[in-house]
Amino acid sequence: MSAIKAKHQRLILVLVAVIALIGAGLLAAWALRNQASYFYLPTDMAASPPAADRGVRLGGMVEKGSITTDADGVTIHFIVSDAKARIPVTFKGIVPDLFKEGSGVVAEGKLGSNGTFVADNLLAKHDEKYVPREMKDMTEAQARAAVKETK
Repeated sequence: MSAIKAKHQRLILVLVAVIALIGAGLLAAWALRNQASYFYLPTDMAASPPAADRGVRLGGMVEKGSITTDADGVTIHFIVSDAKARIPVTFKGIVPDLFKEGSGVVAEGKLGSNGTFVADNLLAKHDEKYVPREMKDMTEAQARAAVKETK
């Protein structure tokens, strides 16, 4: 029996490496299949609600006048809406500083069986006019000078 030529050995090695890479990619994709967090707008969630056990993100505006706090001081209820739908949300924890009525929010969590979205995490969004607290009372010239100092 003759030995395999070096040319064929390299070809076999390359094929095994390619198969191993494809297998690793498929294994990683299979392991992460349920880790993806899908983004819903209130209209999307109302029209086609996700499965109750599926982690998703709900994004929209916090409706004015909708924020209420329970007696425990850490559980809040509010409504996320867009122009067409409203979804009630419950969150237990410390809310971000930028979270307020009329502002944008992304809530991460799961839709409950009663139609209320139970958030595990809140991400408050700011508008394009956002100014850090430290710079709020500065004039435009002072703000530019402060920015130059940090560079």
